[in-house]
Amino acid sequence: MRLRPYIACNDFDEIKNWITEQRMHAMWCANLISFPMEKDNFDKVMQDAAERFGDSPYVVTSDEGELIGFFVYSVNVDNNEGMLKFVMNNPQFRGKGYGKEMLKLAVKYAFDITNVQTVQLNVFPENERAKKCYESIGFTERKTDLNAFAYKDELWGRCNMIISRS
Repeated sequence: MRLRPYIACNDFDEIKNWITEQRMHAMWCANLISFPMEKDNFDKVMQDAAERFGDSPYVVTSDEGELIGFFVYSVNVDNNEGMLKFVMNNPQFRGKGYGKEMLKLAVKYAFDITNVQTVQLNVFPENERAKKCYESIGFTERKTDLNAFAYKDELWGRCNMIISRS
């Protein structure tokens, strides 16, 4: 597996097809990105996040170049903590351990390259599969806010998870 910067003109057309169902889309991005995804909106959200938070989008590929996953990463220098956002993997690789490997690679990058002490992310507890995946590589719950997000007639919590350098 390889980690590289996201390249919009090469990667967006494939990534936009990974989430085709609106509820899953909301669980992935809390509706910060329009559904269905459109390149102009996606690029604007990525640019705004880069300007506001220093976010950088990345993809993980197989050694042969197949897109396996996508995430956004930033560093808060005030508390020396990394932040993962918009974590998603290609549906053809789901359930096969690739998501865990992608997360391990992202966390290794955070610790080894950006030299942070901790990495955090947020997940809706209702997204049980994602939460279990995060837990399986060592993320633990730091705080959960109940009823933090409304999707149609549902109210979802927001679980902040953290992993520390060992």
